[in-house]
Amino acid sequence: MHKITFTIIALSCMSVFQTKAQEVIPLYANAVPNAKQVAMEEKSELGKDGILRISHVTVPTLTVFTPPAGKANGTAVIICPGGAYSILAFSHEGIDVAKQFNEWGVTAFVLKYRLPDDSIMVDKTMGPLQDAQRAIQFVRENRKQWHIQSNRIGIAGFSAGGHLASTAGTHFKQAYIDNPHKTSLRPDFMVLGYPVISFSKELMHAGSRKNLLGAKPTAEQDKFFSNELQVTPQTPPTFLVHAKDDAAVPPGNSLVFAEALKKNGVEATTYLYEKGGHGFGMHNHTSTVKWMDQLHTWMQQHRWVK
Repeated sequence: MHKITFTIIALSCMSVFQTKAQEVIPLYANAVPNAKQVAMEEKSELGKDGILRISHVTVPTLTVFTPPAGKANGTAVIICPGGAYSILAFSHEGIDVAKQFNEWGVTAFVLKYRLPDDSIMVDKTMGPLQDAQRAIQFVRENRKQWHIQSNRIGIAGFSAGGHLASTAGTHFKQAYIDNPHKTSLRPDFMVLGYPVISFSKELMHAGSRKNLLGAKPTAEQDKFFSNELQVTPQTPPTFLVHAKDDAAVPPGNSLVFAEALKKNGVEATTYLYEKGGHGFGMHNHTSTVKWMDQLHTWMQQHRWVK
């Protein structure tokens, strides 16, 4: 297993986070599947809004965040930052969230996944899902290294990262990566923040749909990636959060997914803010309610945290 050790310094609007000697693991030990051999330089930019944005990813990785000594509880979560399948909002929808999970004893893995691009992928529609499946496979197969239990590995995602997480949570029966050990690719739970779910005309986020599927997707592609249509009784229990005034990704995305889950007998909890817009990460500053507290209670109820 190849590892990289480095220091992350990520600025946010509220504070500065620094993690020393953070472990960064290339997602694939050998060749990256579905990849074209082209040169592309990855880009990282810290915006004036304090958000670290990463683009042009050709080497997907997992950045590991471990709980304080003696606090790990056997639960893990893979975090997919959002960014309309164009960039990765790596700080407030990745690093910051991972550190909060650590406080609850959860080992967190921030996924730097490939963004759909015809110039670097044979089939750009499948690249992100392959990386999400590989992340679940990797964590499950190497769980003993971090004292993780095999049935306590979840996935979280925000915006388009929520689409990716829900795609992994509804398409796990088919492996789109090599899986010689038949490792389960099903996440045990999902946490979806203002997620893109549907590519229907009424609910879709046009930018995410275009970036993933191209300008003229087929009806079959729209259906395949409209994850409310892919829910089964085996879909993992899910916590969703959304703001009613989200003008970018309509809150109906969360509502139709929760409805589909409940129709299939799958537990779903949805927290809706009256205001907050889109992209607020862990902190909706229009409300005194902290949705992460709601999530913590939900995870306690399922015994994923104490």
